[in-house]
Amino acid sequence: MIGNDILRKRSAIVDFANDPVDQYIQDLRDTLHYMQKEKQIGRAIAGPQIGYLKKIIYMEAEEKRIVMINPQITDKSQETFEVWDSCFSVDVAFFGKTLRHRCITVDYLNENQEQIREKFTDDLSELFQHEIDHLDGILFTDRIIGNQIVMRSEWEKLK
Repeated sequence: MIGNDILRKRSAIVDFANDPVDQYIQDLRDTLHYMQKEKQIGRAIAGPQIGYLKKIIYMEAEEKRIVMINPQITDKSQETFEVWDSCFSVDVAFFGKTLRHRCITVDYLNENQEQIREKFTDDLSELFQHEIDHLDGILFTDRIIGNQIVMRSEWEKLK
């Protein structure tokens, strides 16, 4: 949860030779599935959120699944947009308006150690900016603009 010190620490690079990568992925997948069922929301989760200070993200939504290992944002659009953001780390209890880049390019390894360069726009751009922030010890609450915060019940009325 938000008060856990691990969420404020920078994650280490995943080392395929020494880290239990398959276990990380399984634990992230299982936790995401549990949270999606429990909270009826959520598309991705990062290592620090389950106690792994490693640069790994698991995303599964709308029939799409991405495992990002050692991701790095290599390009960001100048264009930005405002989005209501929340997080499992705050129990998805409230949302805050954040400013994100409309488009990003991310270099990462997949679970097969293949180098991927992928461009994300709009909702996936926002999502991966949020998750990559977790790997650097940054929470969405750090990015809330203008003190714009609403409880989840209010946010659901805005959708």
